[in-house]
Amino acid sequence: MANIELIKVLRDRTGAGIMDCKNALVECNDDIDKAVDWLRKKGIAKQAKKADRIAAEGLTTVAVCESCGKASVVEINCETDFVSNSDPFKALVKTTADAALKNEPKDVEALKALVESEFTDAAVKLGEKLSLRRFEIVNPGEGEAIGYYIHQGGRISVITLLKTRDDELAKHISMHIAANSPKFVTESEIPADVIEAERKIQIEVCKNDPKLANKPEVALQKIVEGKVNKVLFETVLVDQDFLMDPSKTVGQVLKEKGNEVVKFVRYQVGEGLEKRQDDFAKEVMAQVK
Repeated sequence: MANIELIKVLRDRTGAGIMDCKNALVECNDDIDKAVDWLRKKGIAKQAKKADRIAAEGLTTVAVCESCGKASVVEINCETDFVSNSDPFKALVKTTADAALKNEPKDVEALKALVESEFTDAAVKLGEKLSLRRFEIVNPGEGEAIGYYIHQGGRISVITLLKTRDDELAKHISMHIAANSPKFVTESEIPADVIEAERKIQIEVCKNDPKLANKPEVALQKIVEGKVNKVLFETVLVDQDFLMDPSKTVGQVLKEKGNEVVKFVRYQVGEGLEKRQDDFAKEVMAQVK
């Protein structure tokens, strides 16, 4: 029988039913990523937002150096939303972002060492396990400038690096990124292996669609490519309808402004992590015994 915790993780990532998740894990030898693909090929799981469900609690934030223009973004996780909303936890997140900005540590372990005492004090005070999950430093090149946006007090934080300084544009694009969750700036950034993996999935989806059973091969290939483009290219920033003016794409707005997005960083609390559900084991056992 498939592991209960794996079933929970797979269900949270795909939105599929418990028995479908169990069958997928059995077929894929408990490999979560393969099971996600298996469910998608069967038309059971949905791509996009269900695979990115937020599960863990915590906060993100951005710290900016006003004199040099660089910025840091961090994510710290805790066990409950009660703690994430507390002043001591918010102070810890800010302190960590400031430490990252000032010291530019090489990795998470190095940053942890810088704020070890602060984490210990906060953990004792708050009575929960606290975890520094990730951070990134963005350093502008010559002429480049940073904009940022923090959503819902830190549920999502975005840093956008523009080719030339435009504070309003940078903030608006950061807000757009927070709302629309792009993964790439342009289509050219999509790795070939990602495109090929998605193509294989869509080929299987089409094979399992009875409506396409009698379609000629050439027509099927066009349908597959159309599905691949829809899944992948809707995650491309410059191709998305601009949040502030949906009549234009982000790319059109950037062209009008004579600017470019060099890179962006988007942190959303709990991406890929799973929230504890105390009643889940009973729910699973009732259905998979």
